Amino acid sequence: MANVSTIEGIRVSADHWIGGARVPSADMFLDVSPIDREMLAMVARGGEREVDEAVAAARSAFETWGSTPPERRAAVLHRIGELIESRVGELAIVETTDNGSLLRSMQRSVMPRVALNFHFFADRLLELGGEDLDTRGHRNHVTWDPAGVAAVITPWNAPLMLATWRVAPALAAGDTVVLKPPEWAPLTASMLCDIAREAGLPDGVLNVVQGIGEEAGAALVRHPGVDRVAFTGSVETGRSVAAAAGANLTPVSLELGGKSPFLIFADADLEAAVAQAVNQYDNAGQVCLAGTRLLVERGIYDRFLERFLERARALRQGDPRREDTDLGPLITQEHFDRVDGFVQRAKAEGARALIGGGPNEELGGWYYRPTLFVDAPPGSEILTREVFGPVLTLQAFEDEDEAIRMANATDYGLAAIVYTGDRERAERVSARLVAGTVWVNCFYVRDLRAPFGGSRNSGVGREGGTWSFDFYADVKNVCTAPWERS
Repeated sequence: MANVSTIEGIRVSADHWIGGARVPSADMFLDVSPIDREMLAMVARGGEREVDEAVAAARSAFETWGSTPPERRAAVLHRIGELIESRVGELAIVETTDNGSLLRSMQRSVMPRVALNFHFFADRLLELGGEDLDTRGHRNHVTWDPAGVAAVITPWNAPLMLATWRVAPALAAGDTVVLKPPEWAPLTASMLCDIAREAGLPDGVLNVVQGIGEEAGAALVRHPGVDRVAFTGSVETGRSVAAAAGANLTPVSLELGGKSPFLIFADADLEAAVAQAVNQYDNAGQVCLAGTRLLVERGIYDRFLERFLERARALRQGDPRREDTDLGPLITQEHFDRVDGFVQRAKAEGARALIGGGPNEELGGWYYRPTLFVDAPPGSEILTREVFGPVLTLQAFEDEDEAIRMANATDYGLAAIVYTGDRERAERVSARLVAGTVWVNCFYVRDLRAPFGGSRNSGVGREGGTWSFDFYADVKNVCTAPWERS
């Protein structure tokens, strides 16, 4: 009997997708909406058996997909993108219900980006190559050969967008994929399988194994039949993934946590900086890139704080399906308790919460009030560890050197934001910040041609543009001596 759930009239399978067919499991796990804590689905709980089946299906499909001409692969990926575009509304509703993100964001930016992931990498595939290299008459010709089976493990804060950020280039490169979606928000990955099949993706090229990270995820990353592992999640889990994959010398791409600094200099456009700072509460703070450490030059500190508090207090928290909602809930009780633990320990260490500092008692459930801490002791946990909730800190700095020292005073290096009216300062500061991406007078402007990834504990490797193909393919150089004229 098919294991199908209906979400606002949209039917979604909660089984695995292996070798082009729905596959149930004897064991199940409960998927709950963070909006109202109501049950959405009983999801198939896979393990080693299902992972073995999925990897075998992917390896069998690789024999034909890996040798499919690039033009044909690109055409299928474009068709997937087109079908996603036609179903943005359905995908947005299901994902919002499943993970609590704002519906308006899903509809206007996140799901369109999902489609763009497929369109972009389909086009990029056909642009690979370039001029051959000449070495004393010898011809060097570079190719990107499909690597094999790619394992993709993704997080719950933007499940489909972050999954397709890895799945699309892997498929474009000619790899086949086994995707393990997040157990806290697994449903849109299942919908992607139906879309891929309708688009003409051959059976076994994309497989989805539902399950718990410590079970299905662990079995997948240590599987000897996997040729690439791409993981997005916490630093702690990333270490485990790297260790497991390392036993087979399987290359890994890891996008891990962040504790990004947001530097605001006295010559910045103050209103723009304040608006962007308040925007760091987006998705209830469940964004790895968020500039959660606000570092403000002392000369404008008081004015910044006054304007920030005014805007932050006006934020509307509630049902993320409403157009006028600015913040939704946290994803689960477990994560809610984790965020609250950070907040309570920060208070105990002497930090002061000027707003928030606890659950939203009026809404109940997993809604946590947007929080701003000041007076946190240097080096304290709230300044150095990723909270992944609606919790920001504010600190003052005296000059450029101190701002950079404070910005780099963590083990992370995913992103940074700089607001200044001085172009030369922007260039100086950006050059000294430890971060994979630095945004100057903007935030989250993403060009898929550019590299993306983290430094320090924020990750290993870069993806985007040709960097993605460098990871999902075996890059080969063929050097040929000059042919003698006959």
